[in-house]
Amino acid sequence: MRSTLNRWNRWSIAPLVLATSGIANAHPGHADGVLSGLTHPLLGADHLLAMVAVGLWAWQLGGRARWQVPASFVALMSIAAIAGMAGFALPQVESGIAASLLVLGLLIAFSVRTGTVFGAATVALFALFHGSAHGVEMPLEATAWQYGLGFVLATVGLHGVGLLLGKGLGRHGWMVRAAGVAIAGSGAWLMVG
Repeated sequence: MRSTLNRWNRWSIAPLVLATSGIANAHPGHADGVLSGLTHPLLGADHLLAMVAVGLWAWQLGGRARWQVPASFVALMSIAAIAGMAGFALPQVESGIAASLLVLGLLIAFSVRTGTVFGAATVALFALFHGSAHGVEMPLEATAWQYGLGFVLATVGLHGVGLLLGKGLGRHGWMVRAAGVAIAGSGAWLMVG
């Protein structure tokens, strides 16, 4: 068992090590790619809360939704980011991001149960705004694939945090719903502010 765990740790860390290795830093502009991508969702409270909310709501939905809902977010976010990097920005991106917090927070607060397909489509719509913001805000000195890898890894990690929060707080459903209220409140504040 321990040998399997150690092997898994080695292989799960390998892509991150390769992406941030010294070879990547041998050319100007590459050093900030993965790091910039990793920090973008982590340092923006709007992105951080939305991505945790996706995981939290996916946990509430249960079953296949626990992986399909976050996967649809990551997929559409990536497509929108590529479009943003190419210069195609969605209009009203900040409003869309604020709306994602408001709606996802309310879905969590009221423990709304939907089918997996509807849940995946809902978060995919919001992922377009988050992805567009990531793509448009890519630093000029960053390499697109490294920056993209960074924010995809951060997003997956934040979805995982949401899933773990849901699991950990599951016995206390009111705490999950209170988190939803806080997330929705953040979205409402961003919409009026």
